[in-house]
Amino acid sequence: MTTPPPALLIAGHGTRDEAGAEAFRDFVRELGRRHPELPVAGGFIELSPPPLGEAVAELVERGVRRFAAVPLMLVSAGHAKGDIPAALSREKERHPGISYTYGRPLGPHPSLLAVLERRLDEALGAGGPEDRAEVTVLLVGRGSTDPDANAEVHKAARLLWEGRGYAGVETAFVSLAAPDVPDGLERCRKLGARRIVVLPYFLFTGILPDRVRRQTEQWAAAHPELDVRSAEVIGPEPELLDLVMERYREAVKGDLRMNCDSCVYRIALPGFEDKVGLAQQPHFHPDDDGHHHHHGHHHHGGHAHAH
Repeated sequence: MTTPPPALLIAGHGTRDEAGAEAFRDFVRELGRRHPELPVAGGFIELSPPPLGEAVAELVERGVRRFAAVPLMLVSAGHAKGDIPAALSREKERHPGISYTYGRPLGPHPSLLAVLERRLDEALGAGGPEDRAEVTVLLVGRGSTDPDANAEVHKAARLLWEGRGYAGVETAFVSLAAPDVPDGLERCRKLGARRIVVLPYFLFTGILPDRVRRQTEQWAAAHPELDVRSAEVIGPEPELLDLVMERYREAVKGDLRMNCDSCVYRIALPGFEDKVGLAQQPHFHPDDDGHHHHHGHHHHGGHAHAH
């Protein structure tokens, strides 16, 4: 008999917003429907039921021994780096004999950038790509006390800007980090923006995305001379369902490499399609003895892309 595949355990932030919590639970149910071959369950780290431990217990009762846990989070902040691994090790003590691997957070994957682009198009309505040169996007992340997590939002903003023709993509945060939404909008204004779309970098609706929209509306009311619009959250799109499965498969294979999601040599990014699959030449360090004879004691090697 073949060993069953590891179960998929989805770990969420948790939210005080009932609609947001229900969106997560719905998403987990939909994943289970799409993958009848896999035991799938999900739980939250805090604030909303079910807790992660309950999801683990439910799977253990169904005879599951091996898990692959995927954080349903866009960036790796305290939750993904600390809370989830801590919760998983606690479950291991509670249920001797279980083992798990742990997947990567979701963003900034090209398929999610494609959804964000769609959200911007919806907010802008007619006009299409030729109008984008007049549009400044304000991508608003959750915000964290972890600088690395905040930097990930900037990375997503830069990747969204690359090759898509927007005037600019600026970054702001709804909590714990500067600039906040009004300051982010002010920055866009100072840069000469006439049309601004505020794009929440969130998976589902909730208290924080609602706050982003409210703050945007307040600022827009005080600046009637500007065209300021709000875009929708990412939502339970097919791209998101597929991406969770991609993270699951990586975790199962233990194939957690350097970030190759947004590497121009692996993925067709807008405007850089010609780079996909290019052979990578090592380049020579100026301290090398020239590349005609062997390097002797200069073992600098080339910085080849190991793709």
